[in-house]
Amino acid sequence: MSTRIVSIFVLLILAIACTRVEQVDWEDGTWIDLTYEYSDETIYWPTSDTFQLDTVFVGEAEGGYYYEAYAFASAEHGGTHLDAPIHFYEGGESVEQIEIDQLTGYAVVIDVSEPVADNRDYQIQTSDITSWEEEYGPIPDGSIVLFKTGMGAYWPDAEAYLGTANRGEDALAELSFPGIHPDAAQWIVENRDIKAVGLDTPSLDYGQSERYEAHQVLFEHNIAGFENVANLDQLPTTGAYVIALPMKIKEGSGAPLRIVALVHE
Repeated sequence: MSTRIVSIFVLLILAIACTRVEQVDWEDGTWIDLTYEYSDETIYWPTSDTFQLDTVFVGEAEGGYYYEAYAFASAEHGGTHLDAPIHFYEGGESVEQIEIDQLTGYAVVIDVSEPVADNRDYQIQTSDITSWEEEYGPIPDGSIVLFKTGMGAYWPDAEAYLGTANRGEDALAELSFPGIHPDAAQWIVENRDIKAVGLDTPSLDYGQSERYEAHQVLFEHNIAGFENVANLDQLPTTGAYVIALPMKIKEGSGAPLRIVALVHE
């Protein structure tokens, strides 16, 4: 193959690659924090260990300077966090295997707060997605899909948010919050090419789910989940650029997540 042909081939590959780069205006806009802080108020699954912060040292050190240090402990799945596909799909990606490209991108926000207001155990339907698309157009390839249920208004009141403030196995029967219907999850993987899905509830599946089928459907296709996402009411329906970076836990099924969005007027 001649040098000229090789050069043309390389330029063609670069041109194709450049068309896939997302153009983001980093200079303007407002950053919205979509993350709840970790504290003794942070909401966890009733059977999970909660967040603990232990003091290592606070005060003046022997060298004459002020010093603070702490140790913390946390379950993977609590507060604003990432669900890695391996969480509910054997062979799925673990936390450190998820490419950064999968955790960043433009978001669409689908508002289902109206049906949730009538039924807090509502399961997001395929019709909720297709109705949204009738107004705003098909969900673009490579989108991060965020469902706004309105449940974020109750954080950090565990009873109002989870449906119960009780802890332990017995509390699982009392869980009450919305989630994604497995049929809607199936429609997404069959009809749209998205990077990740998130919502302002403790789980992708609704509170009374026993098989967590929405998780299974999405994770089989390595679509990561963001749970307990904050401040979705501050995002526009389209156009926000999301960056969702978890603690990089090797072989982790989930991790605390710092998720933010850049919003332009």
